[in-house]
Formats: sequence, structure tokens, C-alpha cells
Amino acid sequence: MRLKDKTALVTGAASGFGREIARRFAREGAKVAIVDLNEEGAKAVAAEIGDAAIAVGCDVADGAQVQAAVDATVEAFGRADIVINNAGWSHKNQPILDVDYETFRKVYAINVDSIFHMTHAALPHWRQIGGGVMINVGSTAGIRPRPGLTWYNSSKGAVNLMTKSLAVDLAPDRVRVCGIAPVMGATALLETFMGMPDTPENRAKFVSTIPLGRLSEPEDIANAALYLSSDEAEFITGVILEVDGGRTV
Repeated sequence: MRLKDKTALVTGAASGFGREIARRFAREGAKVAIVDLNEEGAKAVAAEIGDAAIAVGCDVADGAQVQAAVDATVEAFGRADIVINNAGWSHKNQPILDVDYETFRKVYAINVDSIFHMTHAALPHWRQIGGGVMINVGSTAGIRPRPGLTWYNSSKGAVNLMTKSLAVDLAPDRVRVCGIAPVMGATALLETFMGMPDTPENRAKFVSTIPLGRLSEPEDIANAALYLSSDEAEFITGVILEVDGGRTV
């Protein structure tokens, strides 16, 4: 039980990486808030986990809703030790000038503004309880950019640098901040990232760029999040852990 007596809030937890992180954390003894814009999906995941989970509907681009999600977690479980900023979004892979400003702003609102909002919501609580952990799920796109995804790539680059800067700023508060950079996985955004249909041929073309020869799986990301959130990583902060099969080497 590596997270016994801990409470975690996981955004984007109704599906994909976030759902598996929430499941894994619960199996390791944590109480978990399943936070997602898809409230019905969040309720389904919470019901699967059982009494150790609650579902919270939340648009992470809205600061008031993020604050409400943190408050609901603390009200239900007494504290919020860990925050996993997993919710993310991308424009589709396409020529750079085909992405309009509204889409650009939505990418940044969900991927970057959300961390600003979560920091404002969680930090006062962490100062009260003597510390905490924030894990930001970025992407290898912020390290090794892919053509056709410039605006998304730049948002994940911002996540990576924000993670490092927050780690330095919040160390005196005993708050650790780390990042995870997954390579593309078989999630709902797969075709968006590839910019082409998810056919065996197109998938094989991308997989050929990953030395270990496969896409990431939700379990890979959950394992990384578990380690970084656990007391085993108590002297680790500011790292961007590349869970990428060697893609960014």
C-alpha cells in the first residue's frame, strides 16, 4: 500500500491515462477524487472504485470550478495530498495556419491555464497541512515536437517549464512538483495527434519511431505517477519523467 492514508485528486480521470491513474492509486490505498468535464464518466469510474472515490464534474479551464473540485475533495476526505493534472486537449494535426485563434486558446486554457488554476486552489491547503505533491502530465511533444502540432507542442513545452519553476518556487512549502512526458498512446486523442486515420499501417509508421516498439499504455503512465507521488520519491522534484520507450533519446 504505497499511498496508504493519502488522498489524490486526478483530473481527466473519466477515461484514458487519468482513469488508470485513479484505479492504481486506489489499489495502493489512496482515496481518489475522479475529476472530469464528463461527470457521468467520472461517476462510472468512482462507482467502479467504490467508497474510496468520489466523482466531481469540473472544467479545468475555469478557476472557480477547479477551486470547487479541491474543496469537494477536502470536504469528502479531509485533505488532498496529491494532485494529478492530467486533463489535456489538442487541435488536430494540420497545417499551422489552419488552426484558428479560438482553438489555440482552448489548447492553452485546458493544458496550461488549468495548472495556474490548480496551483491557486491547492497551494493554500498544502500550506495548511505541511506539504503536497503535484504531478503534471505533459507530453513528449514538448520535448521532441511533431510537425503539424506546433500550438499543442508549445503548450506542453510550457507545462514542462512551469513544472520545473513551480518545483523551485514551492520547495520551501514542502510541495514537490514533477512532470510525466508520455509518448503517444492509444487514447481518444490518437487520431488527432497522427492527423490520419488510425489504421494498422499508420500506427506502425509512428511506432517505428519508438525504440521499444510500441505506444504507451495507461498502465505505464499510472506506474510513473504512482512512483512520483509516493514517499519513495520524497527527494525528487522538478523532473520531467519521459515515459516514451526511448522516443526522445
